[in-house]
Amino acid sequence: MTRRRESLSLAQARRIALGAQGFTDKRPTGRVDRRHLRRVLGRIGLIQIDSVNVLVRSQELPLFARLGPHPRTLIGDATAAGELFEYWVHEACHVPIEQYPLQRWAMERHPRWKGFRKFAAERADFVDAVRARVRDDGPIVAGDLQSRDRPKEAWWDWDDGKLALEYLFRTGEVAATRRPNDFGRLYDLAERVIPAEYRNAPVPSEHDAKKRMLELAASYHGVGTAADLADYHRLAHTRPLLAELVEEGRLVEVDVEGWNRVGYLHPDATIPRRVTARALLSPFDPVVWYRDRALRLFDFHYRIEIYVPEPKRQYGYYVLPFLLGDRLVGRVDLKADRASGTLLVQSAWSEPGEPESDTAEELAAELALMAGWLGLERIEVGSRGDLSRALRPAVAATPIATPG
Repeated sequence: MTRRRESLSLAQARRIALGAQGFTDKRPTGRVDRRHLRRVLGRIGLIQIDSVNVLVRSQELPLFARLGPHPRTLIGDATAAGELFEYWVHEACHVPIEQYPLQRWAMERHPRWKGFRKFAAERADFVDAVRARVRDDGPIVAGDLQSRDRPKEAWWDWDDGKLALEYLFRTGEVAATRRPNDFGRLYDLAERVIPAEYRNAPVPSEHDAKKRMLELAASYHGVGTAADLADYHRLAHTRPLLAELVEEGRLVEVDVEGWNRVGYLHPDATIPRRVTARALLSPFDPVVWYRDRALRLFDFHYRIEIYVPEPKRQYGYYVLPFLLGDRLVGRVDLKADRASGTLLVQSAWSEPGEPESDTAEELAAELALMAGWLGLERIEVGSRGDLSRALRPAVAATPIATPG
């Protein structure tokens, strides 16, 4: 006899998801330090890295969304202290060092990286030379190698030196940190970056590591589909593993209102009575990074338009969703004009059915908090977008918050 699954309303699923991501935790009111970073990482598990710096580097925004103003050195300081490591997980990510053993299977045989292994086999002598260079001179950046032997085809086209370093990085022979001034990736021997207790820790099998990552994804999401959970750490062939987790009681199958696929609920997930969050979300925040999930949970159609030609952009270049309560109520295209000390709101849009006056007032407060955190002296609201007219006087009436 098949046991009937429990059911969740869509509103319950939204509150579970936001609570799991830390949006029912109060922002600190005093000094923010590495304890708060650990709390956030306990909620979200990793921070995706992106080099776009039109506003602020994207990896800083998930912390601002959950902690408010904080020292912008938190991630770098934690990495230097051996609490975080960088690796390709969702994409390039900062990850708690405790999860290093979970990535060892990928370092040894990740199927997505066949091209790197083919390159290393065909250019073995060259890779050996790069390995020796890192050993003797590390840490180094890719530009230190200057090894291009073919025309550059596009902005993302890597030369052979970069390919060799990335091969060594992905196989775990070298590890990466970041230069603070230009955010360039520094490569060094793993033994000089990763603490020995984690390098020498027992290595779970691929099967067990993937199961644990799926379980962690469920704890970070609270509830999600098979695709949601697999996407968190970019895992493939997970259906049998999810079935095992359900059989073992480590996940619970549920039906969610409006979803045409089964949901998986973490047993420790709670349903908050209400969510009173207010946050600007990075395009790479776990709440919205999987666009299908954002549509299912929030009825929010979201695409990042950085790579869309300007005349074809619908909302703007670097658009952040605005979370208010348990809904995504708007979106803003933001830019930090550091030369003039101005936070530019290049466009502001309200979601259908959301009261513009309420959204504008709350958004103005969050923008003032962000401007103060970034050391900007003023906020300038452009004319593009249906929320701009209401936002302009709201911003004018809201003083820039002074960090401290």
